[in-house]
Amino acid sequence: MLSGKMKAITFSYDDGVSQDKRLIELFDKYNLKCTFNLNSGLLGKDGSLLKEGVTVSHNKIKREDVREVYKNHEVAAHTLTHPNLTNESEDTIIKQVESDRLVLSDIVGYEVKGFAYPGGGVNFNESVANIIRENTGVEYCRTTVSSNNFDLQKDLFSFKPTVYHHVEFDKMIELGKRFVELEPTSPQIFYIWGHSYEFDIHNDWERFEEFLKIISGKDDIFYGTNSEVLL
Repeated sequence: MLSGKMKAITFSYDDGVSQDKRLIELFDKYNLKCTFNLNSGLLGKDGSLLKEGVTVSHNKIKREDVREVYKNHEVAAHTLTHPNLTNESEDTIIKQVESDRLVLSDIVGYEVKGFAYPGGGVNFNESVANIIRENTGVEYCRTTVSSNNFDLQKDLFSFKPTVYHHVEFDKMIELGKRFVELEPTSPQIFYIWGHSYEFDIHNDWERFEEFLKIISGKDDIFYGTNSEVLL
């Protein structure tokens, strides 16, 4: 594990929305690192979502602001326009993923290596993973399937996060407390993912900050971006 440590924590947040700014303030406050997965074809697009009876803003970060907003973290691909790739042709999958990766690389000034499958439900399969593996510059792909454990995974193109912060908030806190107490003899990764707009649904910002207080500032934990931890 990096820096000689056996434990690592990393975060992954999707869609590149304006709430990312508030989330980044929290991550920076506690010296935590996150990977943000952006749709370059939707940058600057304003909108809203109805979630659990609550309307939340879904305004995308503007292209000209991306480099500054995410300067302390990692930017990764999320497709150009957020389609469910299991419904698309091979050519479309390659274009959606690789074009997004290349555009984002140009925007941020470094090679984008990561990718998060867009959409809920069944949003990836072995065929899609292999197409990305063989035809793009992507080096890891995060799914939306929770593992609920900290074990290393061999297949980085169907990588399962530990926990989904919004749906599994209590589980996330429980896992966080357990991870802090771990004294492993083999490398362990605690990987949290979600969407920053979800904090607006039930105003979970302060509750999430309490979670960050629990997991941050530990000498035996490496805090890094997805690439730093997985690659």
